[in-house]
Amino acid sequence: MKTLMKWSLKDYHDLIDNGLLADKNVELLEGELIEMAPESPLHSYITRTGTQYLREKLSGLALVIEAHPITLANSEPEPDIAIVKPHAHNYKNRHPFVEDIFLLIEISNKTLAYDLNDKKKIYAKEGIKEYWVVDINNRQIHVFFNPDNNDYLNKINISTGIITTQSFPDLELVIEQLFSW
Repeated sequence: MKTLMKWSLKDYHDLIDNGLLADKNVELLEGELIEMAPESPLHSYITRTGTQYLREKLSGLALVIEAHPITLANSEPEPDIAIVKPHAHNYKNRHPFVEDIFLLIEISNKTLAYDLNDKKKIYAKEGIKEYWVVDINNRQIHVFFNPDNNDYLNKINISTGIITTQSFPDLELVIEQLFSW
């Protein structure tokens, strides 16, 4: 039987601080170092355009972070887009914590099963209020909200029209502008 070594957040930060992960594209998930998939041009484009649109719509309400870490209990994933509380100075010495997060978004091209299963379970377990997976291939958004244990109580799929968030229910986002397919 093979036993994997689990890494703590402190261990992970020590590896980063000592430059041991400088040439590695990894994130810490549930104590394991997970290699991140390279981004296709379409993935990058949709992330950039979605982030720009969200920054315009959420100006003054939230900070929209593109592809940077968040800190969970024993994970430090790098979601494609994180919408967090707007106190940027809080993030000078730490990454956003669960209580800072309004919404996480993963743009999924080749990693759909992983984003809809493993990442969703981690985010639900941690209490992330709302999680979206942008399914590039099927041109739809999987919206999860109301976390309960390792899953979300509610899920909807949407591909056109208007979408709102749990944290900003009066803010209407046009899907075709949010994610330019």
